Amino acid sequence: MKPPLYLKLAHQLEEQIERGVLGPGDRIPSVRWLSRRQGVSISTVLEAYMWLENRGAIEARPKSGFFVRVPFAKSVPEPRFQSPSPRPASYSAGSIVAEVLRAAHHPATVPLGAALPDPALLPNHKLNQILHSIVRHNPAHSSGYEFSPGVEALRRQIARRSLEYGCNFSPSEIVTTNGAMEALNLSLRAVAKPGEVIALESPTYFGVLEAIQSMGMRAIEIPTHPSEGMSCEMLEDAIRKHGVKACLVMANGHNPLGYVLSDDTKKRLVDLTARHDVALIEDNIYGDLVFGARQPKLAKAFDRKGTVLVCSSFSKVLAPGFRVGWVQPGRYQAEVERLKFINTVAAPSLPQMVIARYLESGGYERYLARLRIALAENVRIVSQAAAKYFPEGTRITRPDAGYLLWVELPKKVDAVKLFRAALAADISIVPGAIFSATGRFDHCIRLSCGYRWSDSIDRALVTLGRLATDLLRSS
Repeated sequence: MKPPLYLKLAHQLEEQIERGVLGPGDRIPSVRWLSRRQGVSISTVLEAYMWLENRGAIEARPKSGFFVRVPFAKSVPEPRFQSPSPRPASYSAGSIVAEVLRAAHHPATVPLGAALPDPALLPNHKLNQILHSIVRHNPAHSSGYEFSPGVEALRRQIARRSLEYGCNFSPSEIVTTNGAMEALNLSLRAVAKPGEVIALESPTYFGVLEAIQSMGMRAIEIPTHPSEGMSCEMLEDAIRKHGVKACLVMANGHNPLGYVLSDDTKKRLVDLTARHDVALIEDNIYGDLVFGARQPKLAKAFDRKGTVLVCSSFSKVLAPGFRVGWVQPGRYQAEVERLKFINTVAAPSLPQMVIARYLESGGYERYLARLRIALAENVRIVSQAAAKYFPEGTRITRPDAGYLLWVELPKKVDAVKLFRAALAADISIVPGAIFSATGRFDHCIRLSCGYRWSDSIDRALVTLGRLATDLLRSS
């Protein structure tokens, strides 16, 4: 079988980079020029460039084109793989989470804490046009309840896009929700009861830890590699020792580590959990923001028993305030729909209609391609600035998706103190301790790269580096 045309073109460029014909920082041929030169379509060239970008060989610079990537500072390695003995624990960082949420949305702060894209990157004008059209032509749009499973037009669009993920959903298999957080809550309640154990990656999103705690369940943290994900061996050991009822993972665009698991790892994880009859809840909220030409498969693509529940939303890519999410719950659908009614009766109609119409109008994939390039550029610039300004001994992740960086500072730096000192300087960050039920990451922070690079962000990172250095010296 011949390789795809885009891959053949990518390999030719990769060979030129390896041979030194194109060196670090060199501008590579424009998309249109190479399209004409090679006699291929513009989309083929774009796919080749995005494949090379995903491999870290090239980078896009806004309004300038594509360039051979300057290697990231070798003196700044990735965070360590930590492997404590996993044990069930209760979450106790709720008060710090409350501080973080208040700080993230304070208008005076430089937004390095909120996991949101820059509003300037979102299609707000187009969404507003659609909203006005719906209100004008369908004034009774919200005069009744849109009971579960939700607006059919939206579910149909999600089902069509599922082919991109290696799946083939039916609209009837999808339940719309108030954001991904409700989807995760409903999924947890559908598969486990109070007192039962939920296995999680470590670190993991603090909202999930809060949800598990609120339901009276217990979290067990499975050691997680910063680029390869959860240890399947330690997960299986935890299942046998602690009777794990469900496992929650972020396979594509992990929060906060940013990795994308290989298909082999996803299949192994699905097979492992299915073999032990453990539900696998897959949080795919950053899945559409993978840096590359090809959409990676969901873990759900390897599900043969209906034990995988996929949760996602449009909050990170289109409209955070719409709170439009969804879940494909597999064999747990009846229970999820029952819980959805108990929880919120129905999801708001108008936001679902707007998102459905936007997807129907075409252009979503082109929009996503532009958004991914912009976010990858943000991540690159913030990574390099952090490597330059933060204290010696700092470690930084290499995200494959999204716009979050996980930064491991020297162990003597108290991240909660750094968070509060940064807030006093009008900078929001997120301390690492809240990403663990056991507070293990007390010297780590999460930075958001969702906003376009600016002088204020540069100054904020300089200040963060100075504050971290001051804490290190005073410890």
